Amino acid sequence: MKLIWSLLALDRVSEIAEYISKDSPLSAERWINSIFNKVSRLQKYPESGRIVPELNITEIREIIYGNYRIIYRIRKESIIILTVRHGHQILPEEETK
Repeated sequence: MKLIWSLLALDRVSEIAEYISKDSPLSAERWINSIFNKVSRLQKYPESGRIVPELNITEIREIIYGNYRIIYRIRKESIIILTVRHGHQILPEEETK
């Protein structure tokens, strides 16, 4: 399956990494590498994430990485990473489109 990152998701990863880098640039770089590695497994196991509880839509799922939720949509031949949010944030519906 093809893995596609939305601009919103990439922006969120960048914002989070920038915040982490204020304390440790090396930790920010490791975090970015780790999150991309974590997401890459979805190509083989697209349904490994749980259905997003507040939406309850089968094709919109999430995987948890540390304190973050990686929200993605399963399509016929691709997986679209929609957004990355802190685990305590409620997912706005407009970020799932």
